[in-house]
Amino acid sequence: MIVRLHHVQLAVPAGSEPELRAFYGGVLGMTELPKPPELAARGGCWFGSGAFELHLGVEEGFRPAAKAHPGVLVSDLDALAARLAAAGVASRWDEALPGYRRFHTHDPVGNRLEFLQPVPPERPLPPERPPPAEGANEGGG
Repeated sequence: MIVRLHHVQLAVPAGSEPELRAFYGGVLGMTELPKPPELAARGGCWFGSGAFELHLGVEEGFRPAAKAHPGVLVSDLDALAARLAAAGVASRWDEALPGYRRFHTHDPVGNRLEFLQPVPPERPLPPERPPPAEGANEGGG
């Protein structure tokens, strides 16, 4: 029945669209998507990544959620951390999720974001081969 995640919506304060466009479009490299005219009148902005859409919707009395956040898989966690650092955005690394490297950060209005990259499974070493028996391969064969 469920096919995939279509979008995540985060609340934002009125008038924050320019700084959010700079962050989500500029720093994170997401593509801004056109909002339908009837929804555009409400403010906010939408972005796409190819994997899902992020809808930033204006909320009166906005307060960023203290714990709720989207967890976004990325292909190069270190490169993203470097981009965020270059833009002056702090990241808090957390290795507590087995099988993933990850960090948390916040957008310009305080929304918490998590970025993750799977850790490749360690390949077991091939079993050691016993040394050939003495006399093996002697005399042609």
